[in-house]
Amino acid sequence: MPQVRERAEVIISPGLLAIFAHPDDESFRCGGTLALAARHGVRVHLLTATRGEAGIPDDSPMYRPEELAQVRMQELRCACRALGIAQPRILDYRDGHLEQCDMEELTRTILDEIETVHPQVLMSFRADGLSGHPDHIAVGRCVAAAFERAEEVAALYTVVVPRSLAEQLELKSVQGVPDEWITLTVDVSAVWKTKMAAIRCYATQVSSSPMLRAPAERQRAFFGVEHFIRAACRHPEQDFLARMFV
Repeated sequence: MPQVRERAEVIISPGLLAIFAHPDDESFRCGGTLALAARHGVRVHLLTATRGEAGIPDDSPMYRPEELAQVRMQELRCACRALGIAQPRILDYRDGHLEQCDMEELTRTILDEIETVHPQVLMSFRADGLSGHPDHIAVGRCVAAAFERAEEVAALYTVVVPRSLAEQLELKSVQGVPDEWITLTVDVSAVWKTKMAAIRCYATQVSSSPMLRAPAERQRAFFGVEHFIRAACRHPEQDFLARMFV
């Protein structure tokens, strides 16, 4: 009599795929949430669209663009180690020119990464790019398009700053959103040192952030709590972020 074999189901731990434009995008605004998720056993993956070669290395030796790209990729890998997340996949789109790239191609690349890492949650920029940066806007648009086509992904979260905080700290370069739009607020004080260690990996960039030169109280107000909008959700029961940070 032939043996009957039971089908073994592979159980995949929760996965989060963060998709941003430049090295450092992941650490400054959502690094604490990524670190906390990793500590909770979430598989945290990062896809970065450019190598950051257009970033101006303040207070650093002058680099040619190809040299700066190599340095910033090293900084990005350093930040991922500090946060305790998987090493990043770094694409080769031109920094500062994402809005001119083939949006369908970038969307398909994001879909390929989704198929590879099997996330339940995506995280990126929303339509305003947080700061209005064209690269941020382009990535956010492509992530939203990929989510629409990736039916297996449960939820899409976008990083934001509440308008009340932007006004309190007089953040001229940040486009705050109405406070009532916020659907997820994460206190990252438990991983404060971890987040700041990741930010410090970006030696070519830290001096260009006025907030890093601000008094400790202002730094805590800006970096110590991270805010998100759940932009879309098709499988609420699989949205582990909504349960993890209640």
